[in-house]
Amino acid sequence: MKIIALLPMKGHSERVPNKNLRIFNDVPLFHVILKKLDKVELINEIIINTDSDIVSDSAISMSKKVKIHKRIPELCGDLIPMNEIINYDINNSDGDFYIQTHSTNPLLKVETINNALQFFQNNITDYDSVYSVTKRQARFYFENMKAVNHNPNELLRTQDLPPLFEENSCFYIFSKESFKSNSNKRIGKRPHIFKMNKLESVDIDENDDFILAELIHKNFPEYQ
Repeated sequence: MKIIALLPMKGHSERVPNKNLRIFNDVPLFHVILKKLDKVELINEIIINTDSDIVSDSAISMSKKVKIHKRIPELCGDLIPMNEIINYDINNSDGDFYIQTHSTNPLLKVETINNALQFFQNNITDYDSVYSVTKRQARFYFENMKAVNHNPNELLRTQDLPPLFEENSCFYIFSKESFKSNSNKRIGKRPHIFKMNKLESVDIDENDDFILAELIHKNFPEYQ
């Protein structure tokens, strides 16, 4: 059974300029998650789909598991759906199971990746995919001020509110079969959510996220 990690990366980004290559606790940001994927024994190969020669050359030198997919022109640009990139990588590889993550999740633990992969393997007859979420218990509103998950006339304690679960983009685990059978989607028809804590699930989307993630990474060794 072959498990392949997918780590797509662009050479540039809109909201945090060059964030994949930006120095994060003394190393380029993408080095952090790549080193962690390399340590996961269940992962046999790491495919990096990128348009950056700098990322390609650096990644190949870091791990023997790395295989580069040079991003084709049709998949370049900021508006290309991630599932299209995943579809290309799946069609050009021979994995049984896939785990897709991002360089923007540097606090993701090796232990968490292992646990999630093992859970998927042990429950493959019940679930066709697993993806990470973060539990949120707070009073949420739509922009029109309509309450999402509570009655404004009943001031329940936040810990008593029904929880919501945020898709945090830290990882998606799926089989080639489940991806294809659900119209090329990484979340299948029978998914399971894998809960993570708030610190580990920080996703770098804005510059403030970068600052927060770097502070946690520097000061809490368990996330390094």
